Amino acid sequence: MKRLLVLLVSGLLLASTAFSQGKIGTPVEAEAMVKKAISFYKASGKDKALAEISNQKGKFIDNDLYVFVYDMKGVCVAHGGNPKMIGKELIDMKDADNKAFVQERVAIIKAKGKGWQNYKWSNPVSKRIENKTAYIEKFDDLIFGCGAYKK
Repeated sequence: MKRLLVLLVSGLLLASTAFSQGKIGTPVEAEAMVKKAISFYKASGKDKALAEISNQKGKFIDNDLYVFVYDMKGVCVAHGGNPKMIGKELIDMKDADNKAFVQERVAIIKAKGKGWQNYKWSNPVSKRIENKTAYIEKFDDLIFGCGAYKK
């Protein structure tokens, strides 16, 4: 019984340490997450998809990767990293370098329909402002995105 308890506690400590160190998502994984979110949206409908994307324990959050969705006016309609942003008009929001990244995001989508953008943002795992590259893609007049933090 003691041995089982020691193994259980050791396993919990190991799992806790691994999660707190966090897996670092890659740009390839970020792009795949956006594609997965759009597929889910197509299959499940807008309301169900936006709710799942915003679900803090849902399928669109993987350590430091999470999906966000904006409308074409810069209003956040879903956000896996910070639900407090949902419903807010963020078109004038700036990053740590004073870059109007939501305006840039909308401009990229209007010009190309999809693409990559670089900005600085708070990493939910490290809790630090870090360089981030995000893949964004338009579907149904919405901007779906997911970013990977650069190391």
